[in-house]
Amino acid sequence: MADPRPIGENAAMAEDDFYPQVPVFDGFARLTDTALYRPLPEDWVIGLSDVVASTAAIRAGRYKSVNVAGAALIAAVSNALAQRDFPFAFGGDGASFALPPGDADTARAALAATAAWVRDELGLTLRVGLVPVASIRTAGWDVRVARYAPSPNVAYAMFMGGGLAWAERELKAGAFAVEPAPAGTRPDLTGLSCRWQEFPARHGVVVSLIAAPAVAESEAGFRELVGDILRMTGRESEAEHPMIDLARGLAWPPPGLDIEARTLRGAGQPLFLRKLLVGLHSLGGWAVFRFGIPVGGFRPERYMREMVANADYRKYDDGLRMTLDCTPALADRLEARLLAAEQAGIARFGLHRQDSAIVTCFTPSPLRSDHVHFIDGASGGYAAAASRLKPS
Repeated sequence: MADPRPIGENAAMAEDDFYPQVPVFDGFARLTDTALYRPLPEDWVIGLSDVVASTAAIRAGRYKSVNVAGAALIAAVSNALAQRDFPFAFGGDGASFALPPGDADTARAALAATAAWVRDELGLTLRVGLVPVASIRTAGWDVRVARYAPSPNVAYAMFMGGGLAWAERELKAGAFAVEPAPAGTRPDLTGLSCRWQEFPARHGVVVSLIAAPAVAESEAGFRELVGDILRMTGRESEAEHPMIDLARGLAWPPPGLDIEARTLRGAGQPLFLRKLLVGLHSLGGWAVFRFGIPVGGFRPERYMREMVANADYRKYDDGLRMTLDCTPALADRLEARLLAAEQAGIARFGLHRQDSAIVTCFTPSPLRSDHVHFIDGASGGYAAAASRLKPS
């Protein structure tokens, strides 16, 4: 198939052309095929973020802010790289990415600026760090990457090897930390938005699921577990994409109006003024989508089809992550299968149930087809599922 670029398909090639040469696959069931993954070069770096005390923020009803804090790092790095293609993963209350050594300073600056913005505008603490791949391998772990294309327009990075999980544990322990930038420092978050309403479950429940190998020796059993999960969730009568019906998410004013205003306002600009401008702009956007009005080269029907096809609702980053709209009975069967795998020493898992899903969008240009959309559960999502995971 063609080589889709998730962000900036016409942008200049990176100084290190490793990632564009990683093969692209388009069948999600192949995600545990180790032949698809390539080791990251030894001199690359891994960037990480994690919202501190995300559980308390979720209990306070601030999970949209937590999600935006996670997605903001991806937007900041992408914009700093002029929307050049790079591997990244969204984890609900954090994100990770990988870059060649020539971009390490850019990565560090984006990490520091994003942490400052999250602190200043969202009132949350974003822990950020930069980890050399060489350090991960010295610790006995690896980072291998593949590229999964859910549609012809985008390809998301899939990670394997345990290295990201190790780096996250080290970051939480205080290693490899990058200090937040001074107050008032702002990353470029152009294209980051959260205008859609929550998407209520059509089948009864929205499940956020995380499954990770218990130990390296459980690899074969874990692949069998993943295959079982994908077969169990493959029947549309019991499970489907949480955003399959986008009309349910259309409303005005958008619930993320305040957050989007904070992503876009310049230094010293009054928040109320930016909220007014964003509100007026979003009203126009709502009318375009609600009534299917074409604007120049923009076609709302096409964008909405692409939005569903491009959405990041299932992935692999040192473990399977899925957010599904499914029946309670299927959720029970999934949990039973995962619990059996945990008791057999094959996997660690977390599964969280909620009534709806949310989406955070990164659309550098509405006229391109490579916009990306991060889906999570609306009441805890991956963060709540991760809190149940037993230590590896």
